[in-house]
Amino acid sequence: MSTDILDEEISNYETFRDTLSAVLIQRLSQVPAKATKSKSSRRSRQKQHPRRPPAEPPTTPTPEADTALPSDADDLSDFITYIATSIFTALPSPFRTLSHHTWSTTPSLQSAYSLPLTAETTTPLLNALDPSIPDSLLVYSIINSTSTTPLPADISPSTPLISLPDLLAPILTTYLTTITAPPPPPASTKATTTACEICQRDWINLSYHHLIPRFVHAKVVKRGWHRADELQNVAWLCGACHQFVHRFANHEDLARKYYTVELLLAEEEVVRWAEWVGRLRWKGLGVRRTKGP
Repeated sequence: MSTDILDEEISNYETFRDTLSAVLIQRLSQVPAKATKSKSSRRSRQKQHPRRPPAEPPTTPTPEADTALPSDADDLSDFITYIATSIFTALPSPFRTLSHHTWSTTPSLQSAYSLPLTAETTTPLLNALDPSIPDSLLVYSIINSTSTTPLPADISPSTPLISLPDLLAPILTTYLTTITAPPPPPASTKATTTACEICQRDWINLSYHHLIPRFVHAKVVKRGWHRADELQNVAWLCGACHQFVHRFANHEDLARKYYTVELLLAEEEVVRWAEWVGRLRWKGLGVRRTKGP
């Protein structure tokens, strides 16, 4: 099975990885350091009985003896990325490419993945999962069984260890809820934007720019250039960059070719403008500026 992430899956993969990582980090932080305690006890006993030869170490490591946490942040990051990538690429294709539009217009998907997901409804999603993934999670005591079926219903509620479907059900529920949520209204994104998205000046007033100009919304939908739910995508720009964008391309070109900040910044003319205007600073009542582009 390939573990390559397709371009159209990257955004959803990052959402899944972030959701999974929060749970893995929490559970890893709760794993008892059995191996450390065992070594300490052996050292104590050896001091009390110096003539007794030390016991031979086990030739095959067991899960109980190998629960030490990854000691390095890079190791932990690699472990989480490995688990996230392996699980995500094993999920059914529709699950990896879902969006608000496909979810809201496809009742069969809403029925197939009825929220919240349970361990029982999660199990069929794991049919293509590499068996090494449950093994890896078992080693770190994140789950207590390599089976991809839920634990029996009569298991003690105080048991801290869970099966893989039990672990993933709330994670996949959060993932689905996030990727199928409607886009926020333009004004609500201002709080998360601290600088002009083109020139990166963070001390100047910003206003939102419709990446798909409102004057061509009807034409855009009629001709199938974009979906109706994408029309409110905006970028927060300073006044100078806002005016520059509308000088750089007409409404139709903006809608068809430059409907994201990334597409705008892929143009050399836009990059030169951003570098130049980004050096512009107010000084008292006048303006301090450098030579124009």
